[in-house]
Amino acid sequence: MSDLGRPARADDGSAELAVSVYGRFKDLFGGERVGRDRARREKAAARTVDSVPYGPGRDPKGLGDVFENLTTRLGWDSPLAQHDLLANWAVVSGDENAQHSEPLSIADGVLVVQCDSTAWATQLRHMRHDILVQISERYPQAGVESIRFQGPGAPSWKKGPRSIPGRGPRDTYG
Repeated sequence: MSDLGRPARADDGSAELAVSVYGRFKDLFGGERVGRDRARREKAAARTVDSVPYGPGRDPKGLGDVFENLTTRLGWDSPLAQHDLLANWAVVSGDENAQHSEPLSIADGVLVVQCDSTAWATQLRHMRHDILVQISERYPQAGVESIRFQGPGAPSWKKGPRSIPGRGPRDTYG
């Protein structure tokens, strides 16, 4: 440096002096610094190899691929598939069957479906195998192993202060 704080010009010999001093220090202390600096340089070298433009793995990815990778890493595959199955019940069971049934929940590998009547519940029980095949093909991550079809719920007669214990009326309600 010159006395005014500006870098010295190369013609006054200071550049040659700096190179010789550097060479001497390198001979005395070795070519590489030890400790944390070496690890830091190795990490930086690894990052620069990975972030080379037009290098492998640097191609742009579609938004669908990014979300699929994210959901797989976070373990959201099964819950997302289950909710997609519940939302698209008409696709799996058929339009007419979906008009008379509604999937309620999936718990412990069992899909619970509420039907409009006991006749529809019986009809869907006969189709259980075909519906399970559709589910396993379209939503394999949902983890559905069986289906339970329920008829409509009977009204409760256990209301009021003067109700008596017993089985109640003997009608099927559906």
